Order: sequence, then structure tokens, then C-alpha cells
Amino acid sequence: MLLSDLATRPVSDTGAPAASHHSRDRAPRVLVTGAGGPAAIGFLQLASRPDVEMYAADIDPVASGLYLVPQEQRLIVPRGDDPDFAETVIELCRRLEITVLVPTVDSELLPLAAVRQRLAGEGTTLLAAPDSTLAVCLDKAELAAVCSDSCDVPSTTVLGGGTAVPLPSIVKPRTGSGSRGIRLVQDEGDLAGLPRDESQLVQEYLPGEELSVDVFVRADGTVVAAVPRRRDRVDSGVAVAGRTVHDQPCIEQAVAVSRAIGLRGVANVQLRRREDGTPALLEVNPRLPGSLVLSAAAGANLAALALAEALGESVPAFIPFREVAMVRYLADVVVEVEEYAHAGETGALR
Repeated sequence: MLLSDLATRPVSDTGAPAASHHSRDRAPRVLVTGAGGPAAIGFLQLASRPDVEMYAADIDPVASGLYLVPQEQRLIVPRGDDPDFAETVIELCRRLEITVLVPTVDSELLPLAAVRQRLAGEGTTLLAAPDSTLAVCLDKAELAAVCSDSCDVPSTTVLGGGTAVPLPSIVKPRTGSGSRGIRLVQDEGDLAGLPRDESQLVQEYLPGEELSVDVFVRADGTVVAAVPRRRDRVDSGVAVAGRTVHDQPCIEQAVAVSRAIGLRGVANVQLRRREDGTPALLEVNPRLPGSLVLSAAAGANLAALALAEALGESVPAFIPFREVAMVRYLADVVVEVEEYAHAGETGALR
């Protein structure tokens, strides 16, 4: 199962790097999970540097991001909701002496946060928000409650047996990401069949445009960057066309949300405008967003900043950005047949 050795630096509960017990004369190793998704691919491209070895992991041996790293650095891991996931990752980090672990899939966040200290004991920094922040963000009802005193939050109620549903309203799962399970309820007929087991939320309908703000917060709580962007075209929950915008109310809202939830590291704050144009909070994705490339093109390379801090390097207190636009297209990675679909043969449990 194994490869060779390289340096590491453990992490505290707050996300600040701690001293490594590994040799300091070896290059750091970074393991990025969810290699088939845009967040992982963006991180692998944007945080790449000659003094760091990148490893990529996924459940699928033909996940495209695996092929952005050398063959011996491609790993197969269980799904994030698999009982063996966290133990497999800990073992890989130990054997490979991984310096920084970068999860990019929602289902991986809580299992890895639960073993943060064990990873630190192996010399591995987990690049993830503090445990308390993850718990708040991954329960949208809790997020609305925590942020309601400091931010503009739409009226939000857990859908139970006797819950009155104003029309129109948005009904969506309390957990999950993207647009999965979200529906607009416009009449009584739309309420038929909705589960009333408190797994769903009823939220005030906001008619305006949706914006996302990519945020990076240093370990000391300084909000280094907040980059609003329009999601002009979305496919399966992923923005495939959009542009960054200098929108001060959105920046202020995202900063307020970040402070309310105690965010550290990179996250994505999703907002939608009210009828009068003011932005209100929808949800927070407490992980690397799939839009890293757009924020970097605008001048805020959040992936590189997050990695630098995890490696114990200093990062600036403020990063400006400019307005740019992006369209996303399908790209190809061509490899030799001998290395196709053989990820993990020298690495992960399969």
C-alpha cells in the first residue's frame, strides 16, 4: 500500500499549522480528494508549485483529476459516507507522510473533522473549516439561526407535521449541496408528498438573482478575500458561465456570515437578492468551491493562499480582485493505455 516519505506539519482545531515531527529536508506532500470534481481539479492546477508533490484521490479510477498527477500519486478511496473512509485516509496519510489533506466533497468533511487530531498526530494538516463551523454550515436550519442576528437571512422554518407554508416558498433539504432537492412551492398541490419529518426547510422565496462569494479567512480570523460572482449559467449545480463583480453589499454580507460562523480557510457563501436588490443568505458551502479558477483569474488565488497558510507560510491580510468573466468547457486528458484506470495500484485500499 505505500510510497515513500516526505515532510508534514500537523494542524490544531482552529486550522493553524503546528510543528511537524517529520524530516524538514523533504518536500511537502498534498493529498486532494474528490479528484473528479471541479474544486479538486481547480486546486490541483492553481496550488501546484515545484516544491510540493501533489497526490489525488477519488472513488473512481477514471476521475479526470487523477490524471493531473503522476501515476504513482493517484489513489482510490471509499466514498465519504463509507464507514471505512476515514480510517483509509488516515492510513494513507501515515504511509505517504502527507503534509496537507484537502477534502473537496461535502460527505467527507465531517468524517475527516472527527479524526482531525489523529491526522495531526500523523503530521497531516486537514485543510477544512473548524468542526463547529462545519456543523453549522451542514445543517441549513442551524446556519439560519446562527446568522440571523448579524446578517440578512430569509425567514426559515423546519418543515414538520403542523408547519404552515406561506405561498410561494422554497422547500429544500436541511443538508446537502448544489440545487439537489430544491423546489419552488407555489400552490397547495405542490405541498403534496413533501416529507414532514423535519428533514426539509421552508424558506422565504427571494425573487432576485443569485450570487456566490468565494471567501478566504486566515487562521487569525482576518478575512483576506471575498470575491462575489454571478452564476450566469448553471449545469447540475455547477456554474459553467459567470463573472466576478465588485458588489459591496454582497462582500459585506459574506464577511458578516464568515464572522458569525467562525469560518477559517476557504468557503463559498451563496446569496440571493430580495425584490429591492439587497442580498440575503441562502447557504454556505464550507469547502473549496468549484469556482476557484474564476476567483484566481480575478486576482485572488484562494487555493494557493490556503495551501501557503497550511504549510506555515505567511499570507497577506488583504487580496484585491478585478472583474473578469469565465465560460467553462469540457477538456480532455490523454494518457497512455498502460496507465489508464490503474489509479491506486500502489496506493489506496481498493
